[in-house]
Amino acid sequence: MGRGKIEIKRIENATNRQVTFSKRRGGLLKKAHELAVLCDAQLGVIIFSSSGKMFEYSSPQSSMRQIIDRYQKVSGTHIQEYDDQQVYCEMTRMKNENDKLQASMRHLTGEDLTTLTMGDLHQLEQQLEMSVNRVRSRKNLLLQQQLDNLRRKEHLLEDQNNHLCRMLAEHQAVMEHKYPTPWLPTLIDIHEGEGAQDEEYKY
Repeated sequence: MGRGKIEIKRIENATNRQVTFSKRRGGLLKKAHELAVLCDAQLGVIIFSSSGKMFEYSSPQSSMRQIIDRYQKVSGTHIQEYDDQQVYCEMTRMKNENDKLQASMRHLTGEDLTTLTMGDLHQLEQQLEMSVNRVRSRKNLLLQQQLDNLRRKEHLLEDQNNHLCRMLAEHQAVMEHKYPTPWLPTLIDIHEGEGAQDEEYKY
């Protein structure tokens, strides 16, 4: 059974989003490497995560700078150069965003709650309750699917058992008809015979 298609939209859960990013980033870089090697293509891939961490890949025998220079030459575009102050401001912004995300992840695990206000705690509680409800709903769905599978297997086994019982009964009927059972004295016959002998001894 194939995997169902997932809806392409932002993953709200931060942990799931990070796991998906890591898996798909690795797949993308792997495909880029295969394209570069198999087709002798010159390519570069630059990825920034939501936390601001950068990942890059450039084809063998090339550098990212060479690829960017070639891109600018062919496309006629010019990538703006940033001075040190702009780079510092951007790095500071990304660091602050990363700190907020890390703090949010700690809050979701119940850590470092002393800095939160009553409103923050209430909002966090609602978010966790929504997450728990989604997890519980998914778990119940999987349990129901497992229960349905077990019921189908149970009905299948019952049908197989009934079929085997019918085959066994038919086989026994055929054997009894073909080889009738010889007469054997029963307990009643033996008892009556002993009674008759006792009557004879009396006379």
